[in-house]
Amino acid sequence: MRFYQHSLELYQTLEEELDSWFMHETKGLMWLAHTETQMRAERARSLLNLACGAETVMITPQEAKALCPQLDLSGGGRYPVLGASYHPAAATARHDRVVWAYAQGAMRRGVHVVQHTRVTGLVRDGERVTGVETSAGRISASVVLSAVGGSVSTVAAHAGVRLPIRTHPLQAFVTNGYDFPFAGIVSDTELLCYVSQTERGQMLIGAEYDAQPSYSLRSSFSFLQSSAAKITHLLPFLRDLRILRQWTGICDISADFSPIMGHTGVDGFLVTTGWGTWGFKAIPAGGEQMAQLIATGRAPALIEPFGLERFASDQTMADPGSTGTH
Repeated sequence: MRFYQHSLELYQTLEEELDSWFMHETKGLMWLAHTETQMRAERARSLLNLACGAETVMITPQEAKALCPQLDLSGGGRYPVLGASYHPAAATARHDRVVWAYAQGAMRRGVHVVQHTRVTGLVRDGERVTGVETSAGRISASVVLSAVGGSVSTVAAHAGVRLPIRTHPLQAFVTNGYDFPFAGIVSDTELLCYVSQTERGQMLIGAEYDAQPSYSLRSSFSFLQSSAAKITHLLPFLRDLRILRQWTGICDISADFSPIMGHTGVDGFLVTTGWGTWGFKAIPAGGEQMAQLIATGRAPALIEPFGLERFASDQTMADPGSTGTH
C-alpha cells in the first residue's frame, strides 16, 4: 500500500517533470460490495489504506449513487449495493502517452531506445550476465534488468532462473461514445469487473485475468459475454452502447500476487515482475526504486520486502488489502 501510494503521488507531478501531457486525471475509485462479507473486506481495505497514508473511506449506497448517478443500486435485482470503499485520489492516464513521455524524457538525457528489436538470449561470462543477444546483434551491459511483463519467465530461463510466475491473458474492450459524463472509476469486489470513461467519451470495461495460464493474445467472445453480463447489472445504460474494440495482453502473476523486484541470485541479472494487473499503476515508483537499486547495489526500503528471496524463506507478501491484484 505504501508503495502504490508513493507511485500515485509521483504520477501527480509526472507530467510537469517529463514536460509531456499524458491525460492524467484524478477521478476517484469505488469498490462496490454486495454482501456483508464483502463489506467487511472493504472496511479492512480502507483501514489498511488509511494506515499507509492512502485516503480511503466507506460510503453508503446513496453516497455511491451521488458519485455515479448511472449506478443501479438494486444491481438488476441480483447484486444489491450495500456500500463501497472510496479512494478519492485515484486517477487515470493514457498508457501509450505515458510510455512515450518516459521514452522522450530518457532520450533527452542520452538514453538509447532501440525499437522493434527482439531479445533472443542473454550473454554470460561464467555465472555473470554481461549483456543481451538480440535480433539485431549483441548488446553488452554491466547490469541487465528484465522488465518484460508476461514474458519474464522465458527471459529469466536464459539465465537459468526459475521464477514463481504464471502468465495469464488479460482482456479489455471499449464501447462507442457515451454522450453524458461518467464520473470516476467503478469496480466490483464480487463481479471482479471495472468501468471508466475515456477522454473520447468511450466506456472502457475490463475484468479479472483469464483463469487459464497462456501466452495467447487472442481475444475471446466468452470474455465479452461475461463482462457485458456482469457490468450491465450495475450500469444498465451500457446495454444501449456498441462494442468498438477489444484487445488482449499478457500479465505476470506471482505466487503471492505481489511484485518481485531486485536481484535474482545471478550476478548482473535483475527482474521487476509479478505486477499482475497493477503494473501500469506502479510505473513511476517501480522505475525510481529499481534505478536506485541499480545505481547503489542496495534495495531501497520501499521495495526491500519484495525481493525474490522471500519465497525461499517463506516470507510471502500475500496482502489481504490487495483484493484487486487477484
